Amino acid sequence: MGQILEKLQGKQWREKQIRKISDRVFDYYTNESGRANMTFEELYIAVLLIYNDINKRLPGPHFDPPKKDQIKALMQECDMDLNGGLDREELEEFVTRLTADTFVYVTQGLIITLAVAPTVAIATKRTTEGVPGIGKVVQKLPTSVYASLITMGIMMIQKASE
Repeated sequence: MGQILEKLQGKQWREKQIRKISDRVFDYYTNESGRANMTFEELYIAVLLIYNDINKRLPGPHFDPPKKDQIKALMQECDMDLNGGLDREELEEFVTRLTADTFVYVTQGLIITLAVAPTVAIATKRTTEGVPGIGKVVQKLPTSVYASLITMGIMMIQKASE
C-alpha cells in the first residue's frame, strides 16, 4: 500500500522515476559504445525497453510504444546541440515527453481506485446487514478495515483483468 501512496506524491515521484529510467538507459548505451551520445537506432531500442518496463511495472492497460517517425521527430526536438544524438540531459527530456501521457493515465487510474473504492465501500457497508452470514461479520469489522479490504479487492480485480 505504501508503494501506491508513493505514486500519488505527484511530480517528484514522476521526475524520480524518469531520472532512473533515463540514467539506466543512458549508462547502458555509453558503457557499450563509450560515447556520450545515443544514436537513433540505440534510442529506438531504448524506447522499446522503456515501454516494456512501463508495461511490467505500472498498473493499467498495455501501452504501445510510439512509431519510429514519432520517435525521430521527438528526438530532433530534444536534440538541443543538434549533433544527431542525445546526451544524458537531452535523453531525460526525451523520456519526460515520451511518457507524459502514460504517467497521467496511470495516476488517474490510481486516484480513482484509491479515492472512489473506499467511498463506495463505506457507503455500501450498511447494505450488507441483510446478507445472511456475511452481514454480521461485516458489521463487526471497523469501517477503515472494511474499506481497505474492499479497496485491495478492487485493485486485485483490476490487476487480474490486465
